[in-house]
Amino acid sequence: MDNRAIGVFDSGVGGLTVVAEIMKTLPDEEIVYFGDTARVPYGSKSPQTVTKFSREIITFLLTQNVKAVVVACNTVCSYSLEALQAEFDAPVLGVIDPGADACLAATQSGVVGVIGTQATVRSGAYERALRKRRADITVRSKACPLFVPLAEEGWTHNAVARMAAEIYLRELVDGGIDALLLGCTHYPLLYECIRQTVDPITIVNPAENAAAAVKSRLEQSGMLRAAAGAPGHRFYISDETPIFGKLCRALLGRDFAAEKLDIEEFWYKYTKEA
Repeated sequence: MDNRAIGVFDSGVGGLTVVAEIMKTLPDEEIVYFGDTARVPYGSKSPQTVTKFSREIITFLLTQNVKAVVVACNTVCSYSLEALQAEFDAPVLGVIDPGADACLAATQSGVVGVIGTQATVRSGAYERALRKRRADITVRSKACPLFVPLAEEGWTHNAVARMAAEIYLRELVDGGIDALLLGCTHYPLLYECIRQTVDPITIVNPAENAAAAVKSRLEQSGMLRAAAGAPGHRFYISDETPIFGKLCRALLGRDFAAEKLDIEEFWYKYTKEA
């Protein structure tokens, strides 16, 4: 048993969709979450910058004595996951492989759509993961860069979001897909808007399979928390955002307070003292 918390991080508030699934799957586990709201979005940034930001955040989470880190950001998983896994001793888990498994389970025709940030789509990470599992899969990918700022702004059901969904997704629908993988943790926040555009196509949220993968890893390693009262969760963000509290209520079922942490100041002090 290991009563330390699980660390989770994302480029912003979208990673709360992964936190929600982990809480459902592992209700006894404690979570320390970091949302990099000051530097969101990651999808338009270079691989080097994304890796640098991720290194800073994982280092911070490890100072909070977490036992494993879940990278809830698909862009980080696409660009940096292998390098981060090699750099840190603690388990660093991603969302792409679980998402690919869920997508293959959902498709009947073998023609699927993948939407994500520019970085995730450009990297081809989901295409590689899908084709590694099924060589004859047809993958139609589409970058939807406006979805992240819309989600961060809380514009998930208005006319702007619906218009963006129609423009981005129409060609995928017309392309004959029967499953649509949400390759960004922000995108489930626009679920209803996306569903109205692609219905009856099956929408795949990798967060559900990712939580199951975290559970499996902790079980195999003997790292599950021994239930000892209700778990205490901690949340950090790098800049204040009004949408955080609203999403906690909607996704996690209660209010949580987030502590503002200047991650660049943390990193400066950490490296100076090291």
